Amino acid sequence: MPFRRAPLVTVSLLALALAGCDSGPDGEPGAANGPSVIAPGLPGEGNRTLSAEEAARQRAEDDTPNSADVSFARMMIEHHRQALEMTGLAPGQAQSAKVKALASRIAAAQGPEIEAMESWLTTHDKGGGSATGGGHDHAGTPGTATGAAMPGMATDAQMENLRAARGKAFDRLFLTLMITHHEGAVTMAADVKAQGNNIRIEEMADDVVAEQTTEITRMRAML
Repeated sequence: MPFRRAPLVTVSLLALALAGCDSGPDGEPGAANGPSVIAPGLPGEGNRTLSAEEAARQRAEDDTPNSADVSFARMMIEHHRQALEMTGLAPGQAQSAKVKALASRIAAAQGPEIEAMESWLTTHDKGGGSATGGGHDHAGTPGTATGAAMPGMATDAQMENLRAARGKAFDRLFLTLMITHHEGAVTMAADVKAQGNNIRIEEMADDVVAEQTTEITRMRAML
């Protein structure tokens, strides 16, 4: 009966289509030919393009820090230092007990993280913790050792306003600036997880994402 043949043809075509999706251009499984990965080289070296499989194999064999790892550590130290400056104002200028407690928790977490990143730089002979070797642009304009930006940093004018604020005005400005600051740190952490090669730096980035994402949610609820 002719009308019964259509489903069989449809099924056959679907099977062929699925087979095509599962195979790369050379007939190998698509998973083996996954998306390419840009691997930053060491300072002074160019980037390399690796297959997903090559990137995973290289990572398992060698987690030598690359330029993305070093840049993350240097920039995050500067990023955290500004956060400590902001939290240091809270005890004398905030009105809300919740804001003061939050500032204390942020300082308690980020102080040791600065020490850990400075220790990592020293261990890998990557110099001091300064991202720029001099002044840096809090607004995130390129100016670091690698030309990368530091997202979320408060500008000099914003910091002056925070230093001058008191009471509820301080609470609101502190939360607004710190949310943006945390969002910038999460962005930096996500970038190094995609581009870095060192396992310890990836662990630090994971900690930043976990801690600061939670704090962003808490601060938004406090505004």
